Amino acid sequence: MDSIDVAFAGAAEQARLLAAGEITAPELIELYLERIARLDPELRSYRTVMADHAREAAIAAQERLDAGESAPLLGVPIAIKDDTDVAGELTCFGSNAHGPAATADAEVVTRLREAGAIILGKTAVPEMMVWPFTESVSFGATHNPWDVSCTPGGSSGGSAAAVAAGLAPFALGTDGGGSIRIPATWCGLYGIKPQRGRIPTAPMTDGWCGLAHLGPLTRTVEDAALFLDVTSDPAMPGPDGGFLHAVAQPPKRLRIALSTQVPPLVTAHRNHEQRAAVAQAGDLLRELGHDVTEREIDYPTFAVYGHFLPRMYRGVYDAVQELPHPERLDSRTRGVARIGQLISDRLIAKVRAAESEIAARINTIFDDVDVVITPGCAAGPSKVGAYRRLGGVTTMSLVAARVPYQAVFNATGQPAAVLPWGLDRAGLPLSIQLVGRPFDEATLLALSAEIEADRPWAQRRPSIS
Repeated sequence: MDSIDVAFAGAAEQARLLAAGEITAPELIELYLERIARLDPELRSYRTVMADHAREAAIAAQERLDAGESAPLLGVPIAIKDDTDVAGELTCFGSNAHGPAATADAEVVTRLREAGAIILGKTAVPEMMVWPFTESVSFGATHNPWDVSCTPGGSSGGSAAAVAAGLAPFALGTDGGGSIRIPATWCGLYGIKPQRGRIPTAPMTDGWCGLAHLGPLTRTVEDAALFLDVTSDPAMPGPDGGFLHAVAQPPKRLRIALSTQVPPLVTAHRNHEQRAAVAQAGDLLRELGHDVTEREIDYPTFAVYGHFLPRMYRGVYDAVQELPHPERLDSRTRGVARIGQLISDRLIAKVRAAESEIAARINTIFDDVDVVITPGCAAGPSKVGAYRRLGGVTTMSLVAARVPYQAVFNATGQPAAVLPWGLDRAGLPLSIQLVGRPFDEATLLALSAEIEADRPWAQRRPSIS
């Protein structure tokens, strides 16, 4: 296996190579540091690279491997999104408004380290994680490795660009309204937003009024299952034998609904290629023996405008209040926070009290089906700089038309994943989104693995790789 193949092998395969002695942890770290130094000046996927730390951790990991120790990710590198604390490093949130370096790891980082993972660095985000593109006044723009004139998406855009370009085997993302699934779509990766609370968010509490989730961006379904196994809250119900076991089991005959309708009042670009991917997926799943129908989700009229958006805007406002230097924020971010300031505690309490009713209505579709498939996005990525100098409301209305299928499932909290589905006419990745019942990531992973086996995508590599 040559160095490029190793870089794109994925976390699970690298763990096997390390355990078998076919590569050492220091060699693996140096491979990625060299690739980052060579390719990331153009992509800007990392906000900071922790080279010295990574080298020291790799030496320690190799000593453990040589001593016969084992851990699920021992010696495997990972990138961490720059809204998540890593001890001794700044958590910048895409802005110069941040405070001092974190004194402790976030809980998810602690769990990754306990599993043996090595932190490569922290990846770029848009300011305060508001946008589905990764650009900020403080740190510049991150570029899509499939086409550097385009955004990789956001807000986990740096994580997605790094994994897609082979600058990390997998990465941590967060998702408050599609922020894992959007960049995974536009960078040709597998991304899953698990059940809310599946992966602990501490020290963040109630991010974006409960919309925020943590999850992985990976090259393979196996890597995503491995990530969930080592980071999940053991108190939350999960599959017998863990998520890796679920991936290894062929799914039973499933009832699958194809849905391309967007929630009411939401504008969408409705690109034909995005919707055609759903129909093609239906054809494949019928061939694989599943029962596939076309059926739309019963979205409440105000699921997005009356439920998601108030929580998002107020969540941004609350997050801004915790910054020591909010005056350093971009004017567009301050505009979003001002809208959030208008949303009262009483309104948020009312909105959140209605969540169970809204979720129950949306989930009535699962009375008759096991999985719902939607387009990953409504259109491909925008050009870098497309929204420069626009205000918050204008930007929000324009970008939302590209990504109408994600946010409602942050409001309900249930799992949703995107998997790659070929390339569009411009040579950019397409995806489909799989939505599951609450707490049923196992079915999404098993079905994703079945599709992956029939239509593998991990061998695809972008031009910047």
